[in-house]
Amino acid sequence: MTGPVTTVLIGTAAVASLTVALFFLRVWRQTCDALFLWFAVAFTTDAATRLVEGLSPVPAEREPLVYIPRVITFALIILAIFQKYRATRRDR
Repeated sequence: MTGPVTTVLIGTAAVASLTVALFFLRVWRQTCDALFLWFAVAFTTDAATRLVEGLSPVPAEREPLVYIPRVITFALIILAIFQKYRATRRDR
């Protein structure tokens, strides 16, 4: 059960994730480094997930399903770091 304070905090986290995504998108446009694009996609996914979580009531039996998109978000970040590491090792 989410109260009004929880809803506001979830919305704040969504706005913060979207702000970070826009920052990484701006850095990607300046550097053309794919790492920043992957980070922007990951934080956009996180913002969308939190927005849906804040706007729709999630029954207790479906609450673990909320974490699947978050796992995808962290997997995107790990993939971006791994891809950057492989590209750096190949250039040596």
